[in-house]
This record gives sequence, structure tokens and C-alpha cells, in this order.
Amino acid sequence: MSREEEIRAELFEHTLNGHAPEVKALTEEALSLGMDPMDILIAARAMQGALVILRPLIAETGAKPVGRYVIGTVKGDIHDIGKNLCVIMLEGAGFEVYDLGVNTPPEKFVEAVQKHEPDIVGFSAFLTTTMPMFKANIDALTKAGLRDKVHIAVGGAPVTQEYAKHVGADSYAPDASMATRMAKELVGDRSGQSQGAQALEQAVMKIDETLRKG
Repeated sequence: MSREEEIRAELFEHTLNGHAPEVKALTEEALSLGMDPMDILIAARAMQGALVILRPLIAETGAKPVGRYVIGTVKGDIHDIGKNLCVIMLEGAGFEVYDLGVNTPPEKFVEAVQKHEPDIVGFSAFLTTTMPMFKANIDALTKAGLRDKVHIAVGGAPVTQEYAKHVGADSYAPDASMATRMAKELVGDRSGQSQGAQALEQAVMKIDETLRKG
């Protein structure tokens, strides 16, 4: 396998897991080797396409709604691969998920909580410069009188358990697999999933775990 082929494969894996520093380094190396920028973009977006295909397949497996989950990438951050993987796995586990997308301001999270009354709200950040938005979002929910009505989970490449505790979040998940497991535990794992849904969820978790080990 040539180095260019290795870079494409590594870009796919690191993009999947939201490893921004690794993606940046690989992109710079690829450009230094004279790789076509379009090839680099295709490799980085391949996982996005895979998630689009997986979403309807998981939705058709028969999982019954076990809870409501509002999720979004915080204001100032446009990274969405990791968030999208969380959405896929949460839906596969039986959650009714409301995806607010990227660059989500605090007021949009407040509106979503008021409208959907979720069990859990997930904030995603993939830049250290946008992590402070966790606190801004929590403050906005507190001001609206909603903080005590939801469980707040945070995650993203630069996020740590210590930082989650510092900003007042209820939990931290290092990856999509853990986010899903924690969400199921929180609602009492009332999934009632079909065997197909359970098998598919386990398969996706295994893929995620394997890729994280590199």
C-alpha cells in the first residue's frame, strides 16, 4: 500500500472519530506529497456518506422509542462527523433524536428543550475554542428554568471528563459508543429492540471500537 493510500484510509478513520489534530496533520502531509485536494476531501467525507446510508437501515430495524435526545454541535463549530455518528447509534438504540445540526446557538438549544422535552441534551465541540459554549448553553438553560429538567451530556475530540465537570455537565462520553451506552443506562434501557436492531447496534459499536484502536 502506498503512502497516499494509507493517508486516505487514515483520514477516513480519524474523521469518523472526530480527531481534528490528526486530520489536520494528514491533510498537510497529503498536500506536501502533491495529492489532489479533491481526493483528500473525498476521503474525509466518505464517512459522512456512509452514515447517510446507515441511517434509514437502522431506522427500519424495529427499535421502539425509549426516550428523547436533543443534540447539536455548539455555536462557532461546524464539525459534524462525530455528532452524526452519535445520532445514528442513538436512533439505532431506540431514541427519538432531534439533531440541531452545527453552529448551534444557546437559544436554539433552549427552544428545542422547550418544544421536545427531551430526557437528554448533548453538546458537541471539536475545537478548544468552542468548548466554552458548553457553559454558555448550560447557563441559557438555567436562565430559562430548564436546567433541572434535562440530563446534559458533552463530548468531542478535545473534551475531557474534568472539563465536563468544570462546566457543570452531568456526563461526558469520549465516543459515540459510550454516549449511546450512557443514554440507555439513564433511561433504564427500556429499548424493546428487535434482535436485528440489537445486532446492528452492536456491529456499529464494534466498528467504532476497532477504528479507535487504529
